[in-house]
Amino acid sequence: MAVRIRMKMMGRKHRPFFRIVAIDSRQPRDGRILEELGTYDPMMKDKENRVTLNPERFKYWRSVGALASERVTVLFNKYMKKLEGAAAHAPAPAAPSV
Repeated sequence: MAVRIRMKMMGRKHRPFFRIVAIDSRQPRDGRILEELGTYDPMMKDKENRVTLNPERFKYWRSVGALASERVTVLFNKYMKKLEGAAAHAPAPAAPSV
């Protein structure tokens, strides 16, 4: 199965919104996905918050051979430092007590 990382259209007319997903390359644009990796909202005024992405899962899919679309690659390279910085400052989940 050839996996691609690409955008899935979710918005409405004149209000685009995209989900960044891992999907089989033979599926249509809005077809069944394998995993949702983030979102992209081009209409958001604050350009720094347009993309939300899980960098660990993105890197995992790239490591197993998934190819990212050209637009997703541009977004990932542009927002990578911000996304990894936010993940580093996030509090670690507490271990369950036994």
